[in-house]
Amino acid sequence: MVWLIGSARAVAVGMAVAATAVSADERRFTPSDILEWDRHSFEGDTTYELVEVDGRQAIHARCTDATASGLFLDESVDLDKTPIVEWEWRVDETFSGIDETVRAGDDYPARLYAVDEHSVLRWRTRALNYVWASEMAQGTDWENAYASQARMIALQSGPPEESGRWVTERRNLRDDFWTYHDREPDTVDALAIMTDCDDVGEPIEAWYGEIRLLPE
Repeated sequence: MVWLIGSARAVAVGMAVAATAVSADERRFTPSDILEWDRHSFEGDTTYELVEVDGRQAIHARCTDATASGLFLDESVDLDKTPIVEWEWRVDETFSGIDETVRAGDDYPARLYAVDEHSVLRWRTRALNYVWASEMAQGTDWENAYASQARMIALQSGPPEESGRWVTERRNLRDDFWTYHDREPDTVDALAIMTDCDDVGEPIEAWYGEIRLLPE
């Protein structure tokens, strides 16, 4: 009986150590961390600022003057250790009457994307764009109007029934690269958030919370 109890304790300790080892792989980026990511402009500068909203820290993204710029984590993400990306975002209003499959409508209140980049063979670069769509139905996907290597995936669509509602998203990056690009990268080379309005030319805003990279 003593041996059994000892074994049970050993198993429990082993499980605790394993859980600690797994959690050690997690990477968490608070809104203040994200605000320090590299800024990249495609057209002007979307405003990103740290705010307190709904009792939490968030990044408030405001696109007011036909801009398109994002905040980029230009670091390798090990998909063997942390294939899961989880984040919170909030959108109160979306664009209306646009076609997001063409360049004139290629704007999104909020998006998070992951890039598997090939600096030498640029044509082999692939990207996943998780978007809060305006008109495209939730759950649909399509080629980006500017770059076919980027897949747009509508996780949410249209303004929420209740304004001010935060939504938590969770995706497996490795699985999604296989589903949408028929490849299984060991790493992704960048993560980014972006709120843009350069094609539609109408103001839009969104809020982003913490982003987490997690084990399966």
